Amino acid sequence: MDSTTPTPQTPLVPSVPLEVTDEQTTALLDDTVGLLNDGVPDKATQRGLAEVDRWEAVLTASERPGLAKIIQELATLREQLIAPNTQPHELAETLATLGAETNKVADEASNGYTGPLTQLGKLLIKMSNALSR
Repeated sequence: MDSTTPTPQTPLVPSVPLEVTDEQTTALLDDTVGLLNDGVPDKATQRGLAEVDRWEAVLTASERPGLAKIIQELATLREQLIAPNTQPHELAETLATLGAETNKVADEASNGYTGPLTQLGKLLIKMSNALSR
């Protein structure tokens, strides 16, 4: 292969659609609330980044209307968490937007998700406030 031959790329989106059960969604929601209840995740452990990746995959697969803004903000958050020079106020803005958008989704949620999603939205906004100080 010469240097002008393009390198084959692995697709980021799985070719088989991701199917997420209610139990898996509930577990992810519980994991995320638990993570945020412990305070700002430690960047060194990358646990927060793993949660962002999980949420992005689940929300993309859900095909529910009204999630595009959240998916976009999750992508922004991932980029900010990876970047070495991200400022706390930048993270705070993204988390505040995620919190507000999560609260909007919580208002329309069914299947018992309203309470946990509202709690998640509040935690995201609380974390945003803590980072903006």
